[in-house]
Amino acid sequence: MNLTNRYDFVLIFDVKDGNPNGDPDAGNMPRMDAESGHGLVTDVSIKRKVRNFVGLVKEQDQREPESGENRFEIYVREKAVLNRQHQRAYAALKLDAGEASAEEQPQAEFALEEADAKPDAKKKKPAKEKRKGSADDVNRARQWMCQNFFDVRTFGAVMSLGTNCGQVRGPVQLTFSRSVEPIVALEHSITRMAVATEGEEEKQQGDNRTMGRKHTVPYGVYVAHGFVSSFLAKQTGFDDADLELLFQSLEQMFEHDRSAARGEMATRGLYVFKHDGELGNAPAHALFDRLKVKPKEEGAVTRSFDGYEVTFDGQAVAPGQQLAAAPGVTLTRRC
Repeated sequence: MNLTNRYDFVLIFDVKDGNPNGDPDAGNMPRMDAESGHGLVTDVSIKRKVRNFVGLVKEQDQREPESGENRFEIYVREKAVLNRQHQRAYAALKLDAGEASAEEQPQAEFALEEADAKPDAKKKKPAKEKRKGSADDVNRARQWMCQNFFDVRTFGAVMSLGTNCGQVRGPVQLTFSRSVEPIVALEHSITRMAVATEGEEEKQQGDNRTMGRKHTVPYGVYVAHGFVSSFLAKQTGFDDADLELLFQSLEQMFEHDRSAARGEMATRGLYVFKHDGELGNAPAHALFDRLKVKPKEEGAVTRSFDGYEVTFDGQAVAPGQQLAAAPGVTLTRRC
């Protein structure tokens, strides 16, 4: 069933003795706001966990009778070649992708680069350049991608490179997660009692040890905000069942994403604001501001979620409880 309501939600999770989201540009240290010291987790990191969860629980899902495809496939997968998925759409719909040949493509790219380098010169369109699919074909391919890939119809995707399947603006958007308090990023030395190659063995004369580094956050509580647009959901086919699967993923994603690097991570709360209307009955920021996550004792060194409290207008909300957040807005704590 199509969505007929706007939703806003708050995701609260914590980490203990782990690295929730390493920064590859900083030696994989936990991401931080350099000015305030608060920890950060990117929206991409959360989306990756949602994708993994959906791929796990829907792997054996029944095939759609009309298309013969899985409605819950994942577009952005590890080591995937995205253009191959675009080609699947054109093959399933029996469309002509109309791509330039391998010989023509470099010439077209060079001609465009040369024109960009001379802004005053009249840009000439390469003689053999071809549009990769007509507008109608691109629209049909885009619809096919939305129908068959959960993450495309949920988060959107840019699929105009290679075989052109257009662009999709997803109905579900997430912010960066930010820790409630500044975090402490620790670096630990670790030892592996083995070496990888014979050359390393010769250098160490049989000692065979490898030193390494591991980064952790002793403890941190993070908060992310999310938004669901019913208008964009209609464009991608994102429906009530998809929304329920999304919320289930946010509740349980850490249970199936364990690793030594991430320590202990858990979803501590998912608070969903449901608006009666599609346009919404209250500004999202006004609702978010009334949901407070703070330590019970200011200045205390906290190493568990018991040291924090979550309230809405000063009132604790129990799991499963519903309350009126504003005229036309219902707040539900899902977990």
